[in-house]
Amino acid sequence: MVVKDESSVDKNFSQVDEGWWASVLADDEQDHNHSHESTAAAELTPVEETSVDWIKAKKIYDNDEIVVLKVYAFNRGGLLVNGQGIQGFVPVSHLVEMASIDDESERRERLAHYLGCSMQLKIIECEPTMERIVFSERAALAGEGQRKQLFKSLKADDVVTGTVTNVTDFGAFVDLGGVEGLIHVSELSWGRVNHPSEVLKVNQTVSALVLQVSEENVRVALSLKRLCPNPWEKLVENYHSGDEVRATITAIKRYGVFARLDEGVEGLVHISSMNLGTDHKDLNHAFRPGQVVRVEILHIDSERRRLGLGLVDIE
Repeated sequence: MVVKDESSVDKNFSQVDEGWWASVLADDEQDHNHSHESTAAAELTPVEETSVDWIKAKKIYDNDEIVVLKVYAFNRGGLLVNGQGIQGFVPVSHLVEMASIDDESERRERLAHYLGCSMQLKIIECEPTMERIVFSERAALAGEGQRKQLFKSLKADDVVTGTVTNVTDFGAFVDLGGVEGLIHVSELSWGRVNHPSEVLKVNQTVSALVLQVSEENVRVALSLKRLCPNPWEKLVENYHSGDEVRATITAIKRYGVFARLDEGVEGLVHISSMNLGTDHKDLNHAFRPGQVVRVEILHIDSERRRLGLGLVDIE
């Protein structure tokens, strides 16, 4: 909930690989740091520099309480808020009315309207050693104490439903009702995903499988693909080296093309397996996405999810 203060308008089934969590945290850290470093360029309103009461901030965070703070500045990444002896940052993805706005000028205009507003927020990250507090308006909608209840009830292999709040290069964040889970790009599909936005959109409702829950780190790892049968297992049963099948071109690279079989699995047709003549040295001249070709199964590595194909004919 946002209240305008008119007087201040002047201004995983198995253990989840920890590696990708580390990369996510690194990217997240970079985003927040960039937002704080950009404060000088923000639309600042006069505000006294205040020290943070870290004991109070930690208590609010641990108890999953809602606080009311005032917006005193913004930048392209979100809002800067303070009050009650605490201050911090609200990312755009955690603002209820901002999640789906991509246009830069519209985003800036909408963020400017928050200046001087009082907001109901929850602390979702409290790190005194890094002097960082991150707030969420979206999490506050779930009510006080909801995070604790969710972590008590969530467990691996549960199927949960939530709303996509943010789509990044490394995956999609899903609001589960007070806690955000992450579907890493590697868990979006059994096939190749160029970018998570190909699979999920902001504000989309999605069901996912819980892979791992860490209340200590406030992290929930989710999977979309594991709600579907693993097509690689079916592939090994149905095909052998030398079999010929139809496939659809999905991507064209310098070294070959990717083609998807009916089972949804993509394989690489390496340029060395093609006999296109000198007129087709540029594969973009010989192929197009969506084109149907006939290929030969060269090898299947289900564990590494690698499928080697050879070109037989272009339909």
